[in-house]
Amino acid sequence: MSDADPMQRVNALLNDVLPTPRVRQQLRLAAGLTQQEVADAVGVKRLAVARWELGQTHPRRPHRAIYMHLLKGLAERFPEVAGLDAGSTTPASERGSG
Repeated sequence: MSDADPMQRVNALLNDVLPTPRVRQQLRLAAGLTQQEVADAVGVKRLAVARWELGQTHPRRPHRAIYMHLLKGLAERFPEVAGLDAGSTTPASERGSG
């Protein structure tokens, strides 16, 4: 294993942070998307998206990476929404179902 491997693993953990459930919902609403549209894009059921937005569960891989990609794109389009809960995030260590 090369010296770069541990750094890449650490960077992956640092980048694996979701916005708070409130911001997740607000980003979706700002984009005019329904929970069903997000669920279809991510490849999960609508109920999973609803639970993610309520903070009842957190997405797991591989859906987590897809959902994070969507949220990051929406945050770039709607920075005012993304900053609602500045400093409050869901760390990678919090795993849930969905």
